[in-house]
Amino acid sequence: MEKGTRRSAPCHAALLAWTWLLLLSCSCTGAEITCGPCSSPSRPRLGLEQRQPPAPGNRARGSGEPGGSAGAGGAAGGRGPAVRSRRAAAAAGGGRGLPAAEGQRGARAQPRGPPEEGRAARLRGAEELRLGSTTFALTGDAAHNQAMVHWSGHNSSVILILTKLYDFNLGSVTESSLWRSTDYGTTYEKLNDKVGLKTVLSYLYVSPTNKRKIMLLSDPEIESSILISSDEGATYQKYRLNFYIQSLLFHPKQEEWILAYSLDQKLYSSMDFGRKWQLMHERVTPNRFYWSVAGLDKEPDLVHMEARTADGHTHYLTCRIQECSETKRTGPFSRSIDISSLVVQDEYIFIQVTTGGRANYYVSYRREPFAQIKLPKYSLPKDMHIISTVENQVFAAVQEWNQNDTYNLYISDTRGVYFTLALENVKSSRGLEGNIIIDLYEVAGIKGIFLANKKIDDQIKTFITYNKGRDWRLLQAPATNLRGDPVVCQLPFCSLHLHLQLSENPYTSGSISSKETAPGLLVATGNIGSELSYTDIGMFISSDGGNSWRQIFEEEYNVWFLDWGGALVALKQTSVPIRHLWVSFDEGRSWSKYGFTSTPLFVDGSLVDSGIETQIMTVFGHFSLRSEWQLVKVDYKSIFSRRCNKDDYQTWHLHNQGEPCVMGERKIYKKRKPGAQCSLGRDYSRTVVSEPCVCGQGDFECDYGYERHSNNQCVPAFWFSPSSLSKDCSIGQSYLNSTGYRRIVSNNCTDGLREKYMAKVEKCPGKAPRGLHILTADGKLVTEQGQNATFIILMEEGDLQRTNIQLDFGDGIAVSYANFSPVEDGIRHVYKSAGIFQVTAYAENSLGSDTAVLFLHVVCPVEHVHLSVPFVAIRNKDVNITAVVWPSQAGTLTYFWWFGNNTKPLITLESSISYVFAVEGMNTVTVQVAAGNTLIQDTKEIAVHEYFQSQLLSFSPNLDYHNPDIPEWRQDIGKVIRRALAQVTGIPDEQILVAVFPGLPTSAELFILPRKNTTEMRKSSEADLEQVVEILFNALNQNLVQFELKPGVEVIVYVTQLTLAPLVDSSTGHSSSAMLMLLSVVFVGLAVFLIYKFKRKIPWINIYAQVQHDKEQEMIGSVSQSENAPKITLSEFTDPEELMDKELDTRVMGSISTIANSESTKEIPNCTSV
Repeated sequence: MEKGTRRSAPCHAALLAWTWLLLLSCSCTGAEITCGPCSSPSRPRLGLEQRQPPAPGNRARGSGEPGGSAGAGGAAGGRGPAVRSRRAAAAAGGGRGLPAAEGQRGARAQPRGPPEEGRAARLRGAEELRLGSTTFALTGDAAHNQAMVHWSGHNSSVILILTKLYDFNLGSVTESSLWRSTDYGTTYEKLNDKVGLKTVLSYLYVSPTNKRKIMLLSDPEIESSILISSDEGATYQKYRLNFYIQSLLFHPKQEEWILAYSLDQKLYSSMDFGRKWQLMHERVTPNRFYWSVAGLDKEPDLVHMEARTADGHTHYLTCRIQECSETKRTGPFSRSIDISSLVVQDEYIFIQVTTGGRANYYVSYRREPFAQIKLPKYSLPKDMHIISTVENQVFAAVQEWNQNDTYNLYISDTRGVYFTLALENVKSSRGLEGNIIIDLYEVAGIKGIFLANKKIDDQIKTFITYNKGRDWRLLQAPATNLRGDPVVCQLPFCSLHLHLQLSENPYTSGSISSKETAPGLLVATGNIGSELSYTDIGMFISSDGGNSWRQIFEEEYNVWFLDWGGALVALKQTSVPIRHLWVSFDEGRSWSKYGFTSTPLFVDGSLVDSGIETQIMTVFGHFSLRSEWQLVKVDYKSIFSRRCNKDDYQTWHLHNQGEPCVMGERKIYKKRKPGAQCSLGRDYSRTVVSEPCVCGQGDFECDYGYERHSNNQCVPAFWFSPSSLSKDCSIGQSYLNSTGYRRIVSNNCTDGLREKYMAKVEKCPGKAPRGLHILTADGKLVTEQGQNATFIILMEEGDLQRTNIQLDFGDGIAVSYANFSPVEDGIRHVYKSAGIFQVTAYAENSLGSDTAVLFLHVVCPVEHVHLSVPFVAIRNKDVNITAVVWPSQAGTLTYFWWFGNNTKPLITLESSISYVFAVEGMNTVTVQVAAGNTLIQDTKEIAVHEYFQSQLLSFSPNLDYHNPDIPEWRQDIGKVIRRALAQVTGIPDEQILVAVFPGLPTSAELFILPRKNTTEMRKSSEADLEQVVEILFNALNQNLVQFELKPGVEVIVYVTQLTLAPLVDSSTGHSSSAMLMLLSVVFVGLAVFLIYKFKRKIPWINIYAQVQHDKEQEMIGSVSQSENAPKITLSEFTDPEELMDKELDTRVMGSISTIANSESTKEIPNCTSV
């Protein structure tokens, strides 16, 4: 999960305030554009990834090799995090330490037409206008192929430039030069003598809270030392280090406090700006350390980190920088977490824990206890990125189980727990370093407006939203082209499509840009047509927040905002030398051509001054491929004739296609009139008039568990039960009962539909405990003797505050609690002897009780087992039950079979067993498999009846596309079909059982069961059952049974074919139909025997085993065990050969063949134990 924030402080690379790495381009493309061979791209991270969010005017992106992270408050030096703010976007390039920004000369698009004269919206005059400029050559640095530039900004005249020669063969810096200017770049002084003529510098860092404090890092191949300056680089003090710095993280408030991450994964801290260092922790995960967040963490010197502890697992730890001994560290999350998963950002902390092969994500809001993130039940994420955490809401990009190159965009509630779908199939790509980039862009200056590129039928189209993802629409193409000719482009077949990439090089403007101080103004690269194109592209501009667009150039240009966004400057992207740029004062409607140098320059990049009144731009380049670096200082003061007065401003009303209410407000902005060639100045204030709107339908999104249908109504998803109450709801208290809607976060509408859609306050009625589960903290059913075993007790429904909990460990020791509060972090217990122990949890309140049982093996491990049983069986008939172990192994496996409430298992050495069920109803079967020190279990339920009928079902093909082929999905779909059958036919659902088979195409078996307590009236009951069958078949044959899987997806249920036995029973009568059935079974049995006997000789016979590999372990039914009950030890087991002989003598093969309760069709690999 990539992390980040769009605030100005966290730049995740100690290059806040205009520190960049400029790289001379020759022939390579990559994170660093240099004159040597390109280095390999960074390896992508695994697990939960952190990302700098799409800050206003930023695009969502990730990094394969992030640096010291600044998360919730802090600026990092070294390799920046996966996603950064636009100025820090190049931070992760360029080897170790401070990120690289590159001026890329060898990989520019080739020009079309004249070298410099691309067609513009309208060019004023033919005469050449001149800008005040000066050129300075960095003499002696012609061989240097990298440069870093620091411009303090805030009207400071000091500029620092570090140039260096990076030898790709040696993998190190061999030469460096440090230059300093005190007149905005007019002249520079070389400072090599002040830092040491033999000192080779590799990186430059700046304190984010005091731009006068500079830190230089020497190249570690020569020496490990830092040089510190407190006067904007005029003088330096040198300090030697006993470790090698890989990245730095500055404190967001305290200018002296720094964290340093070393090459050997150790974390150091300094409280005097690097003069002295103290070791904090070893084995820290790269880029997973964060400073405290003001207002959330109690201590300002608290550090959040992810590190491996002595037990070899990865944990989330916190400690203070001067008190980080083992006794002082705390673990806010009690269990181990996945590596590279900790993200601390704003009010949120995210972690990832993988159990049973599935990733579970947890969030802590404002340092509250962690809660599991709730995505829609069947999203089944295989990758997740945190896009943004601004405005008390989380944007997340989730790649679901059936996606490869796209992600779904989800948006959360305020606490970051419940997520709803905002947009499907958003385009993703890989960055230069292997980082994931999501095509999502947040428009700066106006909340709620996002642009995204969505994949539809293999075409990429650009969509825009004005209400944080509730509604999306295509962009209307410009009405005319640059020549004034009408553009024929009819929605939805044709529209405007934009490239949403931020530049990997901060010296270019990127393919799209907007500015906080210029609300409503967007400049982007794109094309008009049916889909996004990478060839026939031009430049487009919108002055009204994306409602309408105009084309301004036919080729790619870098466009920057000047003077608070009141003016625009454009520089053509070309591989030939240029000497002109264009300036517009009317939002791109017309452009004036200016010369900025007398000699054409190969432009490597440009840097616009962060100061407001200086209005200075620095252009970096070379007069020839082998010349020195040329720094051209361009001063725009001369083109502003005067300061703006009140007559130079106009108002602009924000709207969405004429609708004046955006995010529940009417807003009016003040901006400079187009064409007014005046300077806004430092005291410019963009006055905003805002008033709330009456709440309408567009101000509300669907709440968690609800989906928007075609009639614009939010309806519960098929897997969601709106009636389930919060477990925190106690009798006498109140809870918020959702109406299916929630107001969009940051939406400021009032009245109107607000009362109708707001969650209703209702009294908690109280509930009996239901869905009690007991599991171990690590998800395993085995522990070592003498080690802590931690039990987690979960309850799906009930009153947590008024429910008593008892836990019997099965070894004569039990504990009890008055409510759930003391057991939230788990209950620890140490077993002093080995064996199998029945652990029983009992929950009780005034309304009822529930029990859960877990059989814990002390020292005995295993990985996954699938129990294959019939869905329905005949009472007093043999039933074949099979356990399939994953993976298959050579050697002996021990199988423990538990039936119903029996306290003693049957133990076999074979994976199959026959069993006779004597009691009608639902019977529980549990199998546990032991191999060495591994133990696993699976539990199934079998419906046992005197007789029943069955029918195979099939479905319309559209169901296959939405089938993730997991047990929970099949169970839920079976319940949906069961309800649909009962609703259409009026037959009680207790007489219907639907079992959906694994694999594709999706199919199922329908079981028609007799009514309860009908044994005495056998004949009449059979007739009734035949009548029920006829009613069901008529409904199915007429296609009356259908259900809605999701909005717009209707699934029809069909009859496939009849089973061999139309009526299955256990009677001893000899009717003609029974005789026919018996003959059929005998014939089938004979055929099976012949096939088995000669299967090696029949080429078209294939035997397949069905097993579910990804199903999580399930808790088995309650089994009573007293303290005096004997526990089973391996030493008491019967000899394997003797046990096998006894079992073979007593087993009877079942005569009834039914569809087994298989869970998957994956093939079983052969694994041999060594």
